[in-house]
Amino acid sequence: MPGGEAVILIRVLTGAALVAACLWLLDSRDVAERLSGADLPWLAAAIASLLAQTVLMALRWRLFARCLGTEMTAAHAIREYLAGQLLNATLPGGVLGDAARAARARTPASGFRGAAQAVVIERAAGQVGLAAVAGIGLAASVLVPGGFAPPPLLAGAMAAGLAAIALLLIGLVWRGGTAALARRCLPSRGVAGTQVALSLGAAALNVAAFAACARATGTDLGLGAALVLVPLILTAMLVPLTVGGWGWREGAAAALFPLAGAAPGAGVAAGIAFGAAIMLSVLPAAGLAICGRMSGGVRPIVVGAERQGPE
Repeated sequence: MPGGEAVILIRVLTGAALVAACLWLLDSRDVAERLSGADLPWLAAAIASLLAQTVLMALRWRLFARCLGTEMTAAHAIREYLAGQLLNATLPGGVLGDAARAARARTPASGFRGAAQAVVIERAAGQVGLAAVAGIGLAASVLVPGGFAPPPLLAGAMAAGLAAIALLLIGLVWRGGTAALARRCLPSRGVAGTQVALSLGAAALNVAAFAACARATGTDLGLGAALVLVPLILTAMLVPLTVGGWGWREGAAAALFPLAGAAPGAGVAAGIAFGAAIMLSVLPAAGLAICGRMSGGVRPIVVGAERQGPE
């Protein structure tokens, strides 16, 4: 078996084994009942949230690419982002779709490096947005009495992690080469404000989609618990040892749902429903992905235009 196919098989089997372990260790009958009785309107809401999130992420990518010298239409950006998500959800590593997106967005002026920079920065902005949403939820849980109260150990660990992310960002911005790139990507307050709004909106929609999947399978997390716990569950999907985060997501949800008064099996059911919602949300990209590159969708910006904000 070729090496690439072996890696894919190993990661598929790893994800399946992790999900099976969750079902074996927990009440598999409860998980099956929750999934079989899933509320379809809530699942539809989750899919709609994921599609809306994709639109915001695509617009964020388009704006970063524009600031770095590459123009693309909004329709092209959304189409390419959907196709990239399809690859990320079905292939191991979770980044092959991003690499393909960068390769298809390159121009003679930017080359692959410039296109890749826009993709990497856009994905990093997404993680920062998710961390910001978690920080907002953590702050609210501390400052607003009567809501969700995370255990002190978890709250301290999250605060330390968020502080580390903030310090890392500050350190990167102060570095010479990185600072210059940051100034190109955020050339004005208007562009920076737009990117902040897009990142927070996309992260909030991602959290809302998971919370909707939890509701569909019988668990009402509540706003406070969703803002604090769901970002941690979604972060577990970044572990690149399975395909599409399967297994890690369900394990993290099983571990964290009891903090919100829910059973571990409810977390597994919500994680499985969320994985299914992701696949259903990217299915429209299946047809788009085989259509090839959209003619005229990407073009270089004339000299000086990269300092302009969004149209």
